[in-house]
Amino acid sequence: MDYESYIRKAEVLIEAIPYIRKFRGCIVVVKYGGSAMLDESLKKAVITDIAMLKYLGLYPVVVHGGGKEISSLLKRLGKESVFIDGLRVTDEETATIAEMVLSGHIGKGLAEDLESVGIHACSISGKDGRTLLSEKKMDEKGRDLGFVGSVKNVDPTLIDTLLDADFVPVISPVGVDEDGNTYNINADYAASAIAGALGAQKLVFMTDVEGILKDKDDPSSLIRRLSANDARAYIKEGIIKGGMIPKTECCLDAIEKGVKSVHVLDGRTPHSILLEVFTSQGIGTMINNEEEDDE
Repeated sequence: MDYESYIRKAEVLIEAIPYIRKFRGCIVVVKYGGSAMLDESLKKAVITDIAMLKYLGLYPVVVHGGGKEISSLLKRLGKESVFIDGLRVTDEETATIAEMVLSGHIGKGLAEDLESVGIHACSISGKDGRTLLSEKKMDEKGRDLGFVGSVKNVDPTLIDTLLDADFVPVISPVGVDEDGNTYNINADYAASAIAGALGAQKLVFMTDVEGILKDKDDPSSLIRRLSANDARAYIKEGIIKGGMIPKTECCLDAIEKGVKSVHVLDGRTPHSILLEVFTSQGIGTMINNEEEDDE
């Protein structure tokens, strides 16, 4: 019998004890997206991680993306995806297809995956209970992107009801405005707004990069821990640049809304959520306020 391997497993569990004790009863919002949604083995690891959070007494809330799946279906339907500066132009037909993919196929599938490992889960969209009250979003140059929205207000009533009933809410980033129009919302900002409204302890972004890097071409330049003030300075100084700027700004938005810490993880690493939340080293980048001591 390989006693050494069992001892190592025991040591990992012992290391997790203070984090389990500290975060038990806390809300953790997981923004699920990227390669971890497409690779079946990674997907299974994410579902297991979310289930483990629940079994350990935390309250996970899942907000998912689905841009690649939307593009794939549009292509099969013979409809070209049009982007302006990285933002999808969404006409009425595209909005309908996006809602079908997000709220139907992806959301219901994730809820079923969680149910399959013994966790009660319920898939909803931001339209249900008017959870995500939205408004039309224009791009930075004032161009109309169609049915692309930003979050105007979050009503957490339905999410709280599901949490109280011992369900894991699985939320698709589809919102509605005061006139009943449907909008596709960037999943990162939907997750940030929801985490703030729920008073979440943690918001976890699953990405296809190691975290926030000082040099995007050098994985060893990973920044393990970053204060909100330093993050703003790094953006201003050009240390954080390119596609990581909107991700970091979304993290800062969550901090400003009252989330205690935001984590940017590589979803391509199996069990990255558990490694980040329940180990002293962590695996990605954690952003919080300087005066906060989350760990």
